[in-house]
Amino acid sequence: MIHRQLEIVCTILVLLTLPGTIELAMITFAGMLRLRARLPKVAAAKIDKLAIVVPAHDEAAAIVRCVRSIAAGTLPDSLETQIVVIADNCTDATAHLARGAGARAIERNDSAHRGKGFALKFAFQILLSEGFDAVMVVDADSVVDANFLLEAVRLFRSGADGVQVRYLVLNPEASLRTRLMNVAFMAFNVLRARGRERMGLSVGIFGNGFGLTKATLEAVPYDSHSLVEDLDYHLQLVQAGRKIVFADCSRVRAEMPIGGRGVSTQRARWEGGRLRAAIQHLPRLLAGVISGKLHLLEPSLELLLLPLAYHVSLLGLILLLPFAPGRIYALFSLALVVLHVLVGLFVGGGDWSDLAALLSAPFYIAWKLTALPKTLQSASATSPWVRTKR
Repeated sequence: MIHRQLEIVCTILVLLTLPGTIELAMITFAGMLRLRARLPKVAAAKIDKLAIVVPAHDEAAAIVRCVRSIAAGTLPDSLETQIVVIADNCTDATAHLARGAGARAIERNDSAHRGKGFALKFAFQILLSEGFDAVMVVDADSVVDANFLLEAVRLFRSGADGVQVRYLVLNPEASLRTRLMNVAFMAFNVLRARGRERMGLSVGIFGNGFGLTKATLEAVPYDSHSLVEDLDYHLQLVQAGRKIVFADCSRVRAEMPIGGRGVSTQRARWEGGRLRAAIQHLPRLLAGVISGKLHLLEPSLELLLLPLAYHVSLLGLILLLPFAPGRIYALFSLALVVLHVLVGLFVGGGDWSDLAALLSAPFYIAWKLTALPKTLQSASATSPWVRTKR
């Protein structure tokens, strides 16, 4: 009787992790393929006027560095650009410092509608009415590579609906947690994006270093205000038949919190928001897959993939259960996770310091498990814009 009950528990755990295992296998092996990126086969888009939007809430400490980083980049020929800082419900000198650094600053004060999604919607409406052909979004705590605009505009002019550059950590050496976060970003923001592109899919929007054309914003207006507004909006784009292209040759790097409350708050918000997005979007995505829209299968599997710490924990639990088929599956799936992380390090440009940081992964997983209640709480929360302590 007990053995039968353990088999049932094992089967449930396998079913919970299997979609994530399939997703990891697909994007890992596709990301390892040496294929050229496939650009859209459409007529060249008219991109003569580009806005770089910097949403900012109380970012006086970082805004000047961000604006100067963007301004120092190489510009494509025949392109008019404008750096636009949206100082959203700020109580500090963000707007004043942004203007001093050479940016246009638009101040928005609406205490009833706080959040990055509201700030971006506000900015996009203004800029589209002013005749901008495309927008790029850069978080205020970030710096960009010199070729950031060159790569984005090249892809826009090749017909991309939107672009996403590599998004990595600016301060990986600051602490063990930021080093591990950078490792995670290499897998999540580089390998997975590359894998999707190799499969001919939309690569995703990561909230920083992404861009959209005027045509895309008119077809699918930006109106997402959740904790993961970037994920919500990307799912809307995919369901509308639009595709984000990966700008693999350029980067945006953001400063991450070193430790303490800032880390746990940020991770809980991200992962809780993803859980809420899965609950909201999965029924429509799966209905689309059933109706024959196979390009919605991978986004569905992505939503069903648990954060790796939880995914690994469940696989470890399966491994402990006395059920041979389950143990075989768990060993294969754990090996796949290891391969995924190592390939992510390789394609993301990781070094020995990143590899050494993985030795602390068991402690990181344990810490993540203690944050599960806060993550579940965030899944039911609204999205006020709270600046993460760094």
